[in-house]
Amino acid sequence: MSAEFIFYLVLGAVAGGFINGLSGTGTALFALGFYLVVLYPVQAVAIVALMSVLAGLQGLWIVRAEIWAQPARLLRFLVPGLIGVPVGVSLLSVIDAGLLRIAIASLLIIYGGYFSFRAALPAFSRRTPWIDSGIGFVGGLFGGAASVSGAIPAMWLSIRPWTKAETRAVLQPFNVAILSTTVCLLFVQGAYDRTAINALMITIPCGLVAAQVGIMVFRRLSDIGFRRLLIALTLLMGLGVMASELF
Repeated sequence: MSAEFIFYLVLGAVAGGFINGLSGTGTALFALGFYLVVLYPVQAVAIVALMSVLAGLQGLWIVRAEIWAQPARLLRFLVPGLIGVPVGVSLLSVIDAGLLRIAIASLLIIYGGYFSFRAALPAFSRRTPWIDSGIGFVGGLFGGAASVSGAIPAMWLSIRPWTKAETRAVLQPFNVAILSTTVCLLFVQGAYDRTAINALMITIPCGLVAAQVGIMVFRRLSDIGFRRLLIALTLLMGLGVMASELF
């Protein structure tokens, strides 16, 4: 492996791992651009997905109490999300994934851009089990069809006035489960070849260490600060998806 190859792998692992530890989502947004410089797209996605899962397991541990305190809340999102993944994959033959990603990106940019600069954050405190399930299903659907499973759930959770741990107790396991499904599918397709395995030997330790740093910062955030972080991430996700499609 060349020095340039290792350099981009480390940069991607540190950026993706840190944002995963900080927010529980957004790994691909910050890591994929570095990996695509030195890897084929399938290899890059496979590495990001596996690193996201492994880094996400650390995030699960810090909110384990909140997960066990309200398992029904998590399942409202997770079960429909897992159902939505294969549905989204099946839709690839009848829809234009590029146009779908642009539409999703536009929604995220409008939402994130509007609320990022407002002094008062939106707050939707009423229990909405059916809406939660619908959001989970859409997240899985978009994950299968356009590889943006965390975008809509992150947007929805950012307007829920929950504590940062409660929010993460939904977002983190949702992303881990959806991406674990992606990893299994990519493994079956042969994405984890020798090059990918060699790259993982570098990215996994770097990503895990960076995730721990992100978790340290997460612990210092206030509940409001974490909600603002999610809103800012929706804007960045929207800009990132839009840029990847248009440029």
